[in-house]
Amino acid sequence: MSNPDLLKMARWCRWMLAFVFIYHGLVPKVLFLNPVEVQMVEAAGLGLNAQIISPLAGVAEVLLGLLILFGWFGRWPVLAAALGLLGLLAGVALVTPALLLGAFNPVTTNLPALLLCALIIRLEAGCNTAA
Repeated sequence: MSNPDLLKMARWCRWMLAFVFIYHGLVPKVLFLNPVEVQMVEAAGLGLNAQIISPLAGVAEVLLGLLILFGWFGRWPVLAAALGLLGLLAGVALVTPALLLGAFNPVTTNLPALLLCALIIRLEAGCNTAA
């Protein structure tokens, strides 16, 4: 596959991963605070106010999505996203495992997003090494 084709595929993966973070940060956390988001924060037992923490986390997700979208800081935001996705999936599994059984749960959202992270890293590495 040619370098321009790899770059185009990597760009599409970046756009999709950015969309996941921007949407999940903006819609269920900032614009319309979802009760499940509140439940997860409260279930963590850290004594944090979910009405404040969830929107702040949403803003952080939107910012991470923008970093991914525009390629700022190279692959570091993609690596941060992968670590965050793994950490959040593990956190849900430990704190609120019942959420893993519902429709559109962290398993069905985080694992495909993790695949996008892996594809971005691999495709962009291919772009750098392809002649």
